[in-house]
Amino acid sequence: MSLSELYSQNTRVWIPDPEDVWRPAELTRDYKEGDRSLQLRLEDDTVQEYPIDTQSKQLPFLRNPDILVGENDLTALSYLHEPAVLHNLKVRFLESNHIYTYCGIVLVAINPYEQLPIYGQDVIYAYSGQNMGDMDPHIFAVAEEAYKQMARDEKNQSIIVSGESGAGKTVSAKYAMRYFATVGGSASDTNIEEKVLASSPIMEAIGNAKTTRNDNSSRFGKYIQIGFDKRYHIIGANMRTYLLEKSRVVFQAEEERNYHIFYQLCAAASLPELKELALTCAEDFFYASQGGDTSIEGVDDAEDFEKTRQAFTLLGVRESHQMSIFKIIASILHLGNVEIQAERQDDSCSVSPQDEHLGAFCRLLGVEHSQMEHWLCHRKLVTAAETYVKSMSLQQAVNARDALAKHMYAQLFGWIVAQVNKALLTALKQHSFIGVLDIYGFETFEVNSFEQFCINYANEKLQQQFNSHVFKLEQEEYMKEQIPWTLIDFYDNQPCIDLIEAKLGILDLLDEECKVPKGTDQNWAQKLYDRHGGSQHFQKPRMSNTAFIIAHFADKVEYLSDGFLEKNRDTVYEEHINILKASKFPLVADLFHDDKDAVPAPTTSSKGSKIHVRSARPPMKVSNKEHKKTVGHQFRSSLHLLMETLNATTPHYVRCIKPNDEKLPFHFDPKRAVQQLRACGVLETIRISAAGYPSRWAYHDFFNRYRMLMKKRELASGDKKAICRSVLESLIKDPDKFQFGRTKIFFRAGQVAYLEKLRADKFRAATITIQKTVRGWLQRVKYRRLKGATLTLQRYCRGHLARRLAEHLRRTRAAVVFQKQYRMRRARRAYQRVRGAAIAIQACTRGMFVRRTYRQALREHKATVIQKHVRGWAARRHFLRLRGAAIVIQCAFRSLKARQELKALKIEARSAEHLKRLNVGMENKVVQLQRKIDEQNKEFKTLSEQLSAAASAHATEVAKLRKELAHYQQSPGGDVGLRLQEEVESLRTELQRAHSERKILEDAHSRENDELRKRVADLEQENALLKDEKEQLNHQILSQSKDDVARGSAQENLLMKRELEEERSRYQNLVKEYSRLEQRYDNLRDEMTIIKQTPGHKRNPSNQSSLESDSNYPSISTSEVGDTEDALQQVEELGLEKAALDMTVFLKLQKRVRELEQERRKLQAQLERREQQDGRRAQVEPPKNDIDVDQDVDLAYNTLKRQELESENKKLKNDLNELRKAVADQATQNNATHGSPHGSPDGYGLLLNQLRLAHEELEVRKEEVLILRTQIVSTDQRRLAGKSAEPNINARTSWPNSEKHVDQEDAIEAYHGVCQTNRLLEAQLQDQSRAHEEEVEGLRAQLEALKEEMDRQQQTFSQTLLLSPEAQVEFGVQQEMSRLTNENLDLKELVEKLEKNEKKLKKQLKIHMKKVQDLEAAQTLAQNGKRPQELSRQVAVQRKEKDFQGMLEYHREDEALLIRNLVTELKPQALAGAVPCLPAYILYMCIRHADYVNDDHKVHSLLTSTINGIKKVLKKHSDDFEMTSFWLSNTCRLLHCLKQYSGDEGFMTQNSAKQNEHCLKNFDLTEYRQVLSDLSIQIYQQLIKIAEGVLQPMIVSAMLENESIQGLSGVKPTGYRKRSSSMADGDHSYCLEAVIRQMNAFHAVMCDQGLDPEIILQVFKQLFYMITAVTLNNLLLRKDVCSWSTGMQLRYNISQLEEWLRGRNLHQSGAVQTMEPLIQAAQLLQLKKKTPEDAEAICSLSTSLSTQQIVKILNLYTPLNEFEERVTVGFIRTIQAQLQDRNDPQQLLLDYKHMFPVVFPFNPSALTMDSIHIPACLNLEFLNEV
Repeated sequence: MSLSELYSQNTRVWIPDPEDVWRPAELTRDYKEGDRSLQLRLEDDTVQEYPIDTQSKQLPFLRNPDILVGENDLTALSYLHEPAVLHNLKVRFLESNHIYTYCGIVLVAINPYEQLPIYGQDVIYAYSGQNMGDMDPHIFAVAEEAYKQMARDEKNQSIIVSGESGAGKTVSAKYAMRYFATVGGSASDTNIEEKVLASSPIMEAIGNAKTTRNDNSSRFGKYIQIGFDKRYHIIGANMRTYLLEKSRVVFQAEEERNYHIFYQLCAAASLPELKELALTCAEDFFYASQGGDTSIEGVDDAEDFEKTRQAFTLLGVRESHQMSIFKIIASILHLGNVEIQAERQDDSCSVSPQDEHLGAFCRLLGVEHSQMEHWLCHRKLVTAAETYVKSMSLQQAVNARDALAKHMYAQLFGWIVAQVNKALLTALKQHSFIGVLDIYGFETFEVNSFEQFCINYANEKLQQQFNSHVFKLEQEEYMKEQIPWTLIDFYDNQPCIDLIEAKLGILDLLDEECKVPKGTDQNWAQKLYDRHGGSQHFQKPRMSNTAFIIAHFADKVEYLSDGFLEKNRDTVYEEHINILKASKFPLVADLFHDDKDAVPAPTTSSKGSKIHVRSARPPMKVSNKEHKKTVGHQFRSSLHLLMETLNATTPHYVRCIKPNDEKLPFHFDPKRAVQQLRACGVLETIRISAAGYPSRWAYHDFFNRYRMLMKKRELASGDKKAICRSVLESLIKDPDKFQFGRTKIFFRAGQVAYLEKLRADKFRAATITIQKTVRGWLQRVKYRRLKGATLTLQRYCRGHLARRLAEHLRRTRAAVVFQKQYRMRRARRAYQRVRGAAIAIQACTRGMFVRRTYRQALREHKATVIQKHVRGWAARRHFLRLRGAAIVIQCAFRSLKARQELKALKIEARSAEHLKRLNVGMENKVVQLQRKIDEQNKEFKTLSEQLSAAASAHATEVAKLRKELAHYQQSPGGDVGLRLQEEVESLRTELQRAHSERKILEDAHSRENDELRKRVADLEQENALLKDEKEQLNHQILSQSKDDVARGSAQENLLMKRELEEERSRYQNLVKEYSRLEQRYDNLRDEMTIIKQTPGHKRNPSNQSSLESDSNYPSISTSEVGDTEDALQQVEELGLEKAALDMTVFLKLQKRVRELEQERRKLQAQLERREQQDGRRAQVEPPKNDIDVDQDVDLAYNTLKRQELESENKKLKNDLNELRKAVADQATQNNATHGSPHGSPDGYGLLLNQLRLAHEELEVRKEEVLILRTQIVSTDQRRLAGKSAEPNINARTSWPNSEKHVDQEDAIEAYHGVCQTNRLLEAQLQDQSRAHEEEVEGLRAQLEALKEEMDRQQQTFSQTLLLSPEAQVEFGVQQEMSRLTNENLDLKELVEKLEKNEKKLKKQLKIHMKKVQDLEAAQTLAQNGKRPQELSRQVAVQRKEKDFQGMLEYHREDEALLIRNLVTELKPQALAGAVPCLPAYILYMCIRHADYVNDDHKVHSLLTSTINGIKKVLKKHSDDFEMTSFWLSNTCRLLHCLKQYSGDEGFMTQNSAKQNEHCLKNFDLTEYRQVLSDLSIQIYQQLIKIAEGVLQPMIVSAMLENESIQGLSGVKPTGYRKRSSSMADGDHSYCLEAVIRQMNAFHAVMCDQGLDPEIILQVFKQLFYMITAVTLNNLLLRKDVCSWSTGMQLRYNISQLEEWLRGRNLHQSGAVQTMEPLIQAAQLLQLKKKTPEDAEAICSLSTSLSTQQIVKILNLYTPLNEFEERVTVGFIRTIQAQLQDRNDPQQLLLDYKHMFPVVFPFNPSALTMDSIHIPACLNLEFLNEV
């Protein structure tokens, strides 16, 4: 493609800029050949003319398409140049906050100056096992690549971390080592990985310091080799250091500090153990305060000192050595404060003898004060003839003091490094190693000295190695892809390296000048000018004769030669060293005896030892100085050794970039970034890549991305390679612009951008066509809609006008009629109104006068009433005011009291006592009121009686007076009449007075009654109110209490559930840890056995089996643990001390006797009840006959005998207890006195014999009690049967031959015969009726089963009709298979029954044969008997055959064979078609038989062997899902059987009567149930681990990478990280169908093996959580999958998984809830991300995602097409602002290793033990059915 096509209008380019280095612009017109300038428009819309150099014709760099901006790998950019690299890094760093970016094989790390949550354990696990290009760039990805290549290629690896000071090298190296320590943790208990990490605080304390560029700058280089064994576990480490900056000990620049350890010691000086160091604050010491500020913001030196001490302790440095280290460091600080005073002569000086710092220095180092005082100011000159002592000037003494301080610190540094290496050393053989090189980057300052020269020399060597490695990788990639290889020219810095290190190079000339007696820096510089003046890499400054310039690969650096010779010599006076060698502290003396060189090197120790041999002679000291290696020579040697190590390993590069010098978080300075990119080799990598074929596409990805550029006939071909070849040849005419490899297509720089442009143009043209078509269609639809609307409007308007005209005509006619009627009514209404008005006026006038008169009278009356009421109102108001005041006071007081009571009532509100008291108060009040009412009613009744009595007396008095009046009227006399009239009048007055008094009394009584009624009504009303209030309070209290109780109970339930889950999780984690430790113990034991095994070794005998010793299981707790004989035998076997200690034997005896006592009491109570019943019957019934009397006599005799036996039993029990106590006491005394188990064997044997005799007697008595009990019961039954069956013999009955004489005995016998015949007939009739009923029931059951089968068939047929023909066929096949399977099972059951019957018949045949043989033998003996006179009777005891009782018997010696055939060598395939969990049932039947025979040792041995056998099988098949699932189901079933048949009523609710017969009788295996539960947890965890191991490699490919919806996802270009060398061989892509098939296989295996459905639900819940966690973690760590199309694919995949759950009826497992974060992440990728409403919708939908996860997904969101838009920074800030109130965890990733606690719900079996058949394939013929 020509330049005119590339540089067309609207093309975006980069132009240089003095501020931003590069600035974007856009062409406003096309470029043509020969143009001298370009017309550009900048981002601020300003137009600029850009001149073109006519000679070079260099056009501005082209910008990459927006879709490529922000790529993870810089080599994926289409245009590879400096501005593209800088812009990509800037966008990723500022907009997405991504600090890591790949650049080919280099990881570019930008220091964010902020703590980021991307280094946790979850992130480490997320990157573990992943390919490098699959995840976002990270230091962990580089570490994982190194670890993986070490394991895959079995080659040592190196990680080279470089960069400027402050760029983050140390932190990057630390995180890389943390990754190795986590992923490759040590296999043993040495915790070597913790020691490797513990070395970091120590090395930072003694080797890091604050500089102007970095607060924690490493002032030395280090190379740490982490060793691994064959299993790639860390076994040790080793550290090499390079070029410690010793000058910092005595000098620090402004705003810099000395090494951290000095300030840490000063900060911790107040500690008691550090008092003797005599330290104060750091400002008081010269060596620590030259830089000014001695503190670092955010750093606590005292806390760091504690971390340093802890690290020393962890590495095994003793406390005494730590104190010696601190003393040496403190002495250096004191040495810096020693004041050296100049004398009068200029060439001499002195130190005050009273100098406290010199005294502290000598005391801390244990040297002589006088010698140190003298030699600090003097030096010794040695000649051939004699030795001179010469005084030093002040400056020379200060220099000598500083040299001594530097030498001391360097020696201490080397010793500490040696101690660290010693702690990290391992005795095991190292298989491979990974080295981490943390070394200084290229440095250039205003004044550059010897240190910068050495640093830049090292970087030249590393850059050379880097260039050759990049070139080598490029060559390997091209050769592997089989494309033509052309030599790429790259920068070779070998001439610059030769200038420095070659013969007569800079270092050689420096060493030669150091050997000259009076050599100077100026002479050395002059020699450099003379020797290398003509070199292209060496220059002489114009204005200086002491400086020189070297053209390094990064930049030209000017070095000042002053101080080069002194730093290269590193001279320390011998006198000072000798004083320190004579120290009384061993560490100080050894420190300066070991080595002579400042930098520790293994080659100098031997030479040092040779020098010490003849150190007494002065000439040898001179030769010592001559043979001493210079610093430059040492550094060159160590650098060559480092390069040899690096060249022998596979290197991985990390380049750290410092974004700004102000240490501001996420602030990017382009100038500083470009300077470092040029210096660290990143741009060189870009240049090498751009020279070849930087863009690489896989054929499949290229086809998917650019298929729209292909023609239809080309797509018809099935070969994608051929299609891609033809398309590229048609699109790109120049064949040199691309190459076809074996698996990839290689493009030159810019070709991908050209293809993207063609793709965008194609999309744009297609979009325009689609828009044109859609817009035309919309306009046509709009026109048709408008036309139809217009016609409709016209039709409706015309109809409306016609209707309006007709309406107008009708209204006109109606108006005329209305006018006529209206005018008539108006005239009539006017007349009526005038007439009515006259009448109204008259009426009003007359009424007015009448009302006026009335109002006058009314007003006067009202005035009187008002006066009365006003006066009453005034009095009442005064009273109310007073009462109101009183009420207010009362209310205030009562409210105070009420509030006080309210507090108390709130406390008591929930208690029932409060309600009771409230009810009691109300009831008392109601009772009091009722009593008061009753009293008032009584009073009213008495008053009424008095009134009626008075009225009757008055009536009688009136009647009497009337009689007298009539009598007097009849009698003559007027006076009498007058007198009588007077009396009558007086009586009338009295009567009136009585009436008035009565009226008064009645009024008073009625008033009192009214008042009482009113009061009663008020009280009743108050009572009702109080009741209502009480009811309301009760309701409120109840509702509140219910709510509180409900809330409380709900909260308590939640808390309890949470605590239960946490406790269960903790317990299961402990079980998991226990199994891991047990596994480790087994491994260690195997290793120890292999190591210690020698020929002829024999194992010592042991009482316990190896299986028992392996398992620490508890003993069996039994309800009836065993016989006393077993206990005595155990006592005899274990010996005396065992008998004294093992109290379980006596506890068994005591428990057995106690149970016998309980049984005796039950029998006694039963007999007493029967005696009482017999007594009651004796009172009711007539006297018994002689037979009954005899039976009563026998019963009494048996009762007496029983009582006697019981008393003897009690006596024997007491004797047994006494004997037991005596045995225990005797054993204890023997152990206490003699300490030997054989103290008194005679006494002990006697006690045992007595105990055995007592036990035998006890057994005899027990048998007699049992026999007696059976006799009593049988006698009682016969007596009761005789009573009910015997008729009255003496009664006369009607016989057919009644006239005949019948004997009484014959009649009784006949009667008994008839009764027996009747009973037999009745029994036969009952049997027949029962059989008939059972047959009827069976027929009914068959009928019901046939009906159900018919309904099911009809339902199936109706469902089948709805399916497609293919589905009908498949469904029919499934139905036929299920029918055949059921028939097969029925036939198998029939075969098993026939086999059972066959075995039973064989046994019966054997028994009959044996009987026949016994009978023949008996007959022979009877015929040949020697004593015929004796009557001998042969009784044949026939054995009654019983049915199988569900128990299996085996011999003790067959236990190992049973475990081998049933556990260790059993294959699940062998039991296909058998009853699920058959081994569990067989084991339980064996346990049941051992329980039946009361053999606790057998139970314990069988269970222990079973558990150990299961563990052994699971250990052997640790990656076999089928085997693990098989034993999980069997272990759970055995656990359920132990529960179901334990005899515990809680587990027997669903048992049948037959199953209850199979319960254990003697043993309580509760503790073994716990052991089996723990084993089930371990097996479940192993099952989950296996399933996760199978599914995890599929998840990312199936959920995120595979195209479930074809053509939806686009592919973006990838960089070098997808190169073939970084990927494992083979195609590991999976689709979702593969995951579903695998889960189907898991589900089928678990279902076929009878695993409980609840456990299957929990398994899939755990697996779906793992799928969610792995998918979401990869989504959060991969930029290439965070797109809209991925969200659509992901949502489709999730719906497929949900459909699978519903199809398997697993949706109730909670698996969908575990996928909620992934569902919301998919929705987040698909939602709009522009407006605040979109942000609010995202926040409301993403409830299961944390804020950090939401922001991370939005930052990673990448559009795959130009039509999509990126998420703006402002939108992300809006999201963060809305989510800031959330209390989300800080963890970014989900813990995919989290395991939900498993629950094993009780699931009883419906099978009975006697219905289980043992197939012959198990080889268990030695098991006998009982």
